[in-house]
Amino acid sequence: MFEQAHDQYTTQDQLVWKVLFDRQTALLHKRAAQAFGAGLARLDFQRTVIPRFDAVSEQLQRYTNWELVPVPEAVDDATFFALLAERKFPAVTRLRAMEQFDFVKTPDLFHDVFGHAPLLTDSAFADFLHFLGIVGRQHRHDLPALVRLRRLYGFTVQFGLVQEGGQPRIYGAGLLSSAGEIHHCVHDETARHAFELSTVLDTPYSEERFQEQYFVLNSWEQLTASVAEMAALLAESWQLKPA
Repeated sequence: MFEQAHDQYTTQDQLVWKVLFDRQTALLHKRAAQAFGAGLARLDFQRTVIPRFDAVSEQLQRYTNWELVPVPEAVDDATFFALLAERKFPAVTRLRAMEQFDFVKTPDLFHDVFGHAPLLTDSAFADFLHFLGIVGRQHRHDLPALVRLRRLYGFTVQFGLVQEGGQPRIYGAGLLSSAGEIHHCVHDETARHAFELSTVLDTPYSEERFQEQYFVLNSWEQLTASVAEMAALLAESWQLKPA
């Protein structure tokens, strides 16, 4: 079993965590969804110390019965959705370097822990992710279905926004953990569309560059409805063309 090896983080690693934590919490003031702020408070991360996965998992299990699973790098889609179906979130133990502050092409510890873990304390969001994992596990051998499920995950869990108080608020981890992505997202020329499942499923998605467009939920209920609708489409033997 792969482990975090918390004692092997260097002084430089701890500094990277601190600088990122301070900068993102400042950037996210009045920009992040309320559920993220509440989750961050529940987990009580310390700005000067990289979190221990086992301690984070203990808190997640207390609130929603989730846990972090340490991994050395991102896992494939079939494995990823199978873990979500078991209420386990694969979290990369490696932390980005100083020169990657603004943007990283692949998930790292800051993205996975700071970006994802707080919302896993929210029961509605945690259940949505669990249900998405179950659907993905059921269709793990269906590549076109996995591509569409990854798009749904990407444009919600990774880069999603939700209307709160008449304003779009950030809840996607790829935004929450990246200063560069936040600045790109809020730019006046960046496209932000109302969330519609059919459009999301037909929109190419990549984490290796800033997103060309973002999708805004009109409410959290729309998020839950999206995975239920997706499951129904697949259960009816909906035939997907290769993406």
